[in-house]
Amino acid sequence: RGNPMRMLIGAVSLALLAGCVSSAMNEARNQKPVRVLASSKETPLVAQCIQFAWQDEAVFGVDASGYLNTGKNGGMTVYTRGGESFADLVPQGTGTSVSYYAAKPDDSVAMRRMAAMATCL
Repeated sequence: RGNPMRMLIGAVSLALLAGCVSSAMNEARNQKPVRVLASSKETPLVAQCIQFAWQDEAVFGVDASGYLNTGKNGGMTVYTRGGESFADLVPQGTGTSVSYYAAKPDDSVAMRRMAAMATCL
């Protein structure tokens, strides 16, 4: 059994981190996305593919991370550990519209994330 206090502190830390990440992501959404792409595939399939691609340590090394959130109206968001890169996915007819955001869009890691994301479309 784990220490209940340690587990509580971990849960609170995660919640605080999630709050910081989501506020940074909401701020980024006020700007134009780096790229908007379309896929004929269903939103959950595209989201899971992007998440898996962004977790590839062979490509991203220590920056490999991909988390998945389900939003309103069937939309989904795939994001990195600090939320510095994320993709908002929205069902569009029978396919998916993908808006990609990056804190540093010209950064080589952000460009590799966009390339990895494009393979999922």
